[in-house]
Amino acid sequence: MAHDVLVVEDEEDIAVPLIRTLEREGYEVNRASSGADALTFVVDEDPAVVILDLGLPDMDGIDVCRQMRTAGYLGGIIMVTARAGELDRVVGLDVGADDYLAKPFGLAELLARVRALLRRSAIVTPDGSTVTTASGLKIDAASRRVHLGDQEIALTAKEFDVLAVLASHHDKVVPRETLMNQVWDQNWYGSTKTLDVTIGRLRSKLEAADAGERVVAIRGVGFRLETGT
Repeated sequence: MAHDVLVVEDEEDIAVPLIRTLEREGYEVNRASSGADALTFVVDEDPAVVILDLGLPDMDGIDVCRQMRTAGYLGGIIMVTARAGELDRVVGLDVGADDYLAKPFGLAELLARVRALLRRSAIVTPDGSTVTTASGLKIDAASRRVHLGDQEIALTAKEFDVLAVLASHHDKVVPRETLMNQVWDQNWYGSTKTLDVTIGRLRSKLEAADAGERVVAIRGVGFRLETGT
């Protein structure tokens, strides 16, 4: 079954070759030329991946990404922009993007990043089904949903993947390299800052839900999921 990809880009000379390349790879591709159209499409159609340009005519792509996440969109978001500074990348990741690609970029690299976002087979809990922690946090790999009692904790694709890996090694340290290889890709092009931002968002959501689980950083090594006090 083909994955749906939404390309949010107002410039024809960028959008057309990108769409053609994605279609040749077997993706079902739609395009939005404005932030407002992109938000409407995401709510109505729930694509697997959004490739989001930040320089849109009606609103900043950062705001588009933030509103997508606020509206409950949990699919992958790749930001594409001419803003290449580290601060811009961190801001983009902080509002919910999974990846950040600076212009000019190669189409082969973008395709690799789309595949990495869609890769789910390596992210499984020990029995391939459900893990329930001592605090009652239920992580269901089959449905890719997380519950605490009757409350669902809405996580993005990468937040879920990080939590699933950490939960499968509960109370044990998972090295940064292991998380990057399993959640992103063994041939990941980007900075490990992406992992830190994703961990930060995951921590905030667990704390907001009073989940009883905390993600502890082990300096210079990695991260551990443990039941807090």
